Amino acid sequence: MEHPATIVTGAGSGIGRATAVARAALGHALTLAGRTASKLAETAALCTAAGAPEPLAVPGDLADSGIAHGVVDRTIAARGGLDVLVNCAGSAPLAPIGHSDEEIIEEAFLHNAFAPAFLIVRAWPHFTQRRAGCVVNVSSLASSDPFHGFFAYAAAKAAVDSFTRSMHGEGAKLGIRAFCVNPGAIETPMLRRNFPEKVLPTSRTLPPEAVAAVIVDCIEGRREQDRGKSIVVAR
Repeated sequence: MEHPATIVTGAGSGIGRATAVARAALGHALTLAGRTASKLAETAALCTAAGAPEPLAVPGDLADSGIAHGVVDRTIAARGGLDVLVNCAGSAPLAPIGHSDEEIIEEAFLHNAFAPAFLIVRAWPHFTQRRAGCVVNVSSLASSDPFHGFFAYAAAKAAVDSFTRSMHGEGAKLGIRAFCVNPGAIETPMLRRNFPEKVLPTSRTLPPEAVAAVIVDCIEGRREQDRGKSIVVAR
């Protein structure tokens, strides 16, 4: 396709927004998914300014399988196909084990594990038929270093690491490429909801653009040695 079709979830801010803008600068036709329509509109404007075709914005909670499937279906219908899926959306409820109630555990797994799984499974038959496709999952350094307070979040992100290994194992022979990026402390609104600067100063964080650059390298074929692996991005 003249403009490769890319879905970016969590595109309203942080790593998702930085990734969308980076893909826009390379001329990709973008589908922006996230929970807040106004934030997606801001990202869409940045993508258009970067030179991309007008993005398709799909607001909604991707933990709802119907909404997640609709993101994939609408992209294929609007763009004539799908080339890349980037799973950036997530939620990071902070609670130690003793305070991890059912609501916190459900939130962590629905948004960090179930949502990307719904998108991957929906896109898989299309990638298989085309014998081409790329999925980049954004996990977390917490999946291998579950620091205090991320009991549920770290486990949910570990599932994303496992999804990537499974996709690589099943998809390599089908022309489907899978990567996982595991950021440490990244300067995003989600980080600051949990950790104020007096606890985690900006000198110890990275900008979201640093993670977006790694995601772009995976998509563009500059990290082929890392297929199926978890790529740590941290100071």
